[in-house]
Amino acid sequence: MNQAATSKRKKMGLLLFLTVLQCAISSVNTYSVSNPNVVLLIADDLGIGDLGCYGNRTLRTPHIDRLAKEGVTLTQHIAASPLCTPSRAAFLTGRYPIRSGMAAFSRVGVFLFSASSGGLPSEEITFSKLLKQRGYATALIGKWHLGMNCESNNDFCHHPLSHGFDYFYGLTVTNLRDCKPGQGSVFLKGVQMYLVILIQILGVTAVSLAVVHYVSFFKVPFEALGFCLLITCISLAVLIFFFYHFRHLNCFLMRDHQIIQQPLSYENLTQRLTTEAVRFIERNHNAPFLLVLSYLHVHTALYASKMFRGKSRHGLYGDAVEEMDWSVGMLILGQILDVLENYNLSNRSLVYFSSDQGAHIEEISSSGEVHGGCNGIYKGGKSTNWEGGIRVPGLLRWPGVIHAGTYIDDPTSNMDIFPTIVKLAGAQLPYDRIIDGHDLMPLLQGKVIRSKHEFLFHYCNAYLNAVRWHPRNISTMLCKSVKKDPNEII
Repeated sequence: MNQAATSKRKKMGLLLFLTVLQCAISSVNTYSVSNPNVVLLIADDLGIGDLGCYGNRTLRTPHIDRLAKEGVTLTQHIAASPLCTPSRAAFLTGRYPIRSGMAAFSRVGVFLFSASSGGLPSEEITFSKLLKQRGYATALIGKWHLGMNCESNNDFCHHPLSHGFDYFYGLTVTNLRDCKPGQGSVFLKGVQMYLVILIQILGVTAVSLAVVHYVSFFKVPFEALGFCLLITCISLAVLIFFFYHFRHLNCFLMRDHQIIQQPLSYENLTQRLTTEAVRFIERNHNAPFLLVLSYLHVHTALYASKMFRGKSRHGLYGDAVEEMDWSVGMLILGQILDVLENYNLSNRSLVYFSSDQGAHIEEISSSGEVHGGCNGIYKGGKSTNWEGGIRVPGLLRWPGVIHAGTYIDDPTSNMDIFPTIVKLAGAQLPYDRIIDGHDLMPLLQGKVIRSKHEFLFHYCNAYLNAVRWHPRNISTMLCKSVKKDPNEII
């Protein structure tokens, strides 16, 4: 009788212990996936075929590949736009850029000048705003490309600090060939044809007036001839002034609201960006933080520090890719990742790596060197809605929370980062607007096997080009191009 009672008490004790242990484990798991640090690494114009983890065998990207090995690889990760400005707007807001007014109706779909009055509207809600409200320290380091001012040169209405970031170090516009001496000019190439036509028109007009005046067909006042000559000279002077001073006017480095380098110097630039990122983590390791490190690599003008120049098998483009991989290693696995490890932050940090769009495969330098990347087996590149322009790398690492070495083949979007990290931070998604992204955590943790995206829409600026359909109950996926004209045959 006593033995039976003793045995029963032992079983009850064991059951109680297991119950308490299960509650403790559940509590630990719940804590581990709430309020994590968030590190978002965004490359510029990097092709999905440029990385070893996506099949490249000639470029060395061991640190980025390690992210894939220790985390999840998204094989159908889609950028919301094949251009920088609209893609980055979608990434920050979780919404198609046409909803926020960041999709252009003109041919030029990005911001090119620091003096432009446009930018990401102040009423748009970014993930940085929501995480800042939850007590996160927030920083953007690198490229912004979503505007700076509205009505004056110091109102900073579109500046990163006006969109939820506590700290900014980088470029408000973008990296352009015009910013680096000897790399050619984006603008001169674009306006060359129109410039020649304008000069021809003005020249023919002036000569015609002179001939008409000389043959006395009718009298042309000398003032008119002088006026034509004056307009021609002024136009040429303005253009010469613009191209001569472009670097000083448009290519500068800022810390918060202050310009700290004008014109921009590319010397050890990636190292400087990496150092700023490391210091931000060190300053905020005791509290949750959001770090967006937005690389200038590998947008042209290409550059690489002395330590990497001439070391790759793919010229300056390959040097730039390998330098960026070094930076990822320094941040996440070496310096940046090593920093996370040193402060015991690795298991409490979600790391995401991607590109704003596919590689610009047509880029050729003034000397004839190929400055574009590789989009693997996919057709097209940047500025097009062919798969090569919008299918981008998608890597996520979070030890202990996301299973290592996992591949997800369902379609996902860079807009999904918004709801994912907002929910992880315990913030509420905006209820007064449509959010096009979906929380990735159930997919990343294997709780579901299908993406919530039944449809993904592909715009060229403000014009719908194609629709990607992922039927709910069918394993295949369809992509249908959209007619611009009801009479057009596709």
